[in-house]
Amino acid sequence: MMIHSWGRYPICESKILNPDNDISVTDFAQNTTSDWIPRGLGRSYGDSALSGQVLTSKNLDYIIEFDPMTGILTSDAGVTLASLLKVFVPKGWFLPVTPGTQFVSLGGAVASDVHGKNHHGEGSFCDHVLSLKIATPTGMVTCSPTENEPLFRATCGGMGLTGFITQVTLKLNQIKSAYIQEVTHKANNLQEVMSLFEEHKDATYSVAWIDCMATGNELGRSLLMLGEHAQSGGLDAGQPGHLSLPFELPISPLNSFSTRLFNQLYYHRIRSSVQNKTVHYQPFFYPLDGIQNWNRMYGKKGFVQYQCVIPYAAGYQGMKALMDEISASKEASFLAVLKAMGPSNDNYLSFPMEGFTLALDFKYKPNVLALLDRLDDIVLDLGGRLYLTKDARMSEKMFKRGYPKWEEFMEVRESYGANKHIHSLQSKRLGLSS
Repeated sequence: MMIHSWGRYPICESKILNPDNDISVTDFAQNTTSDWIPRGLGRSYGDSALSGQVLTSKNLDYIIEFDPMTGILTSDAGVTLASLLKVFVPKGWFLPVTPGTQFVSLGGAVASDVHGKNHHGEGSFCDHVLSLKIATPTGMVTCSPTENEPLFRATCGGMGLTGFITQVTLKLNQIKSAYIQEVTHKANNLQEVMSLFEEHKDATYSVAWIDCMATGNELGRSLLMLGEHAQSGGLDAGQPGHLSLPFELPISPLNSFSTRLFNQLYYHRIRSSVQNKTVHYQPFFYPLDGIQNWNRMYGKKGFVQYQCVIPYAAGYQGMKALMDEISASKEASFLAVLKAMGPSNDNYLSFPMEGFTLALDFKYKPNVLALLDRLDDIVLDLGGRLYLTKDARMSEKMFKRGYPKWEEFMEVRESYGANKHIHSLQSKRLGLSS
């Protein structure tokens, strides 16, 4: 059948396999002679979970053990973040790190080493993972930061290229409320929002919506949202929104005019320079989960997301160079997010580094690909890199310069026999597969 990931670009013909347990997964990994790649909920944006065969985790969906004294959880890798929140928020526990959607499997969160609005303080998802079980071509292996460490470092952020994650043990954080105390700061331009990030660097959560179509003195005008867990308000896990796009739109409504109009309205909805309110965690962390299948609004050809990170040393001038290029292109990014990131970890292919990350969504078309090539040159010159989970078109040169530990990653792949048949379209494009 034809499959794609969340960006709906590219599309790949693939055989879908849904094993029922870790024994069948291990048997497959040891005996198959065809190319394959693990796949969770398909929420990566590009081609990292596309191959001739995909092995899904949909049937590995049981919570195995939880210690209410320590918050340590052991679970099948197919369990979703949404399921964990539904079970554990009412008990007073929350994910230590969460990406912008809860519709991600635990295995996918590990394979992407996802980050969130608190990376500057809490690091990436895998910084809170205590151990993993992985079905490799050499058999089932348990690994952690202290046991079979090279495999752990290669698997965390390794995009499924070391084997099939079957089980994850991690530590949850205790909370007193399902609500967030949110403070929104209105920034007139890029320089102001970057200064606000520094001023509020001790906030637990921080993220900025940024108007990438603004120009001149308003270049990079933004709304910076800060958040802290509330101390009261109840522990109701809530529900994602029930609105849905039931079909693929024949013509996307997203263009420069509609995006510019949306940006005007969204920016000016905040009347004062600072706004305080209490919100449920659902809209704070997962605003896009309120509309199911929202990716369909980009039309038949889909979209590409571009997420880069540049070091703090690049400073305002570095981010301004990116914003100038985007603004001058007139290409409309309906979603644009800026976050501050803390130090990188020891995982070979994890994306975050200390600096600023910018994420953009563009409707797929040739002009956009040309723009992204120009942004690549700027990011490389600044010493940055691109996020593998969002990537659909990065060059091998860009990847290998941005991820200097790729050769160590390849040594681990070879030592477990993963280089023989575990391949994705992305791994072939980036020179990680022959």
